[in-house]
Amino acid sequence: MPHPWLQGISQALRTVPSQCAICHAWPTQRLCDDCVRRFARQRPRCRTCALAVPEGVAHCGACLRHPNGLDACHAAVDYGYPWSGVLQAFKFRGDPGWAGALATLLRSTPWVEPALEAAEMVLPIPLAPQRLRMRGFNQALLLAQALAPARVQAGLLLRTHDAPAQSGLDRTQRLRNLARAFAVEPLCAAQLAGRQVLLVDDVMTTGATLQAAATVLRQAGAARVTALVLARTPQD
Repeated sequence: MPHPWLQGISQALRTVPSQCAICHAWPTQRLCDDCVRRFARQRPRCRTCALAVPEGVAHCGACLRHPNGLDACHAAVDYGYPWSGVLQAFKFRGDPGWAGALATLLRSTPWVEPALEAAEMVLPIPLAPQRLRMRGFNQALLLAQALAPARVQAGLLLRTHDAPAQSGLDRTQRLRNLARAFAVEPLCAAQLAGRQVLLVDDVMTTGATLQAAATVLRQAGAARVTALVLARTPQD
């Protein structure tokens, strides 16, 4: 769980007027309506990995060849300007107040509200203990709590160890890196049987992290695993 003072700051900063972090308009919220319309335009996405696809295409080629274990995946934006800077501020500059604004952005994305309504459990992707101590909070947990506080179960999905650096690796290499990185809390595993589970994370790069998490949840009996991410890294 995040420190109580972090939760308090996050809740307060959702409503306090300030400059827009992107265009610096004043007074407004962290993300003004004009910037959301300009930089968060909706686009067709693969139903199971949220990669941008042409209009009318349901699944990208990679998901057709190698299903990733997710029943559905939804992303609000592509990872790039200005969202890469926003997420850097959220995660690495000790600014948990971003959670509310980013949760609102996610909620405005098509199919996210139905996914939230259908979910019986909302599970944030956990951080490794060492990384959590360094950062002071888990950004995925703050997003999950802002989206569906009553259904968040933060201790059910566990991170057993920190994987080596993932940058520069392809999806197969990342999956190998993440082998046995996740586990289900043994005392709570029975709660997953037949349940609809929603995974929450901030960024999806290749999908290896979400696939590794979905695998252990299905092994524990989850009937359906959907994912929500704020940003999806475009394919090169």
